[in-house]
Amino acid sequence: MVFSRVFRKAGGSSLFAVASDLATSRSLVRLPLLRRKYTYRSGALKPMPEITPFGLVGVICTVIPGLLIGATISKNMANFLEENDLFVPSDDDDDDD
Repeated sequence: MVFSRVFRKAGGSSLFAVASDLATSRSLVRLPLLRRKYTYRSGALKPMPEITPFGLVGVICTVIPGLLIGATISKNMANFLEENDLFVPSDDDDDDD
């Protein structure tokens, strides 16, 4: 229903009529309000967000153990594959001649 009104109004013949029709068509189509960052609908200011005091330390304490555990699992899997002759690196790669 809204689109039929927009298309009916956009059928003007002059460039000025099309521009004025576009301005009125924007008032016909109402988009929902996007997230308001700083104020409530009443206009009151929202409180300051909580700041995590040790954010960088938390990231470091998460990433380093994750890397160490991943490296240990990878090393164990590489040893398992080599012991069972499923994947053995070739010695032909050391050709320095």
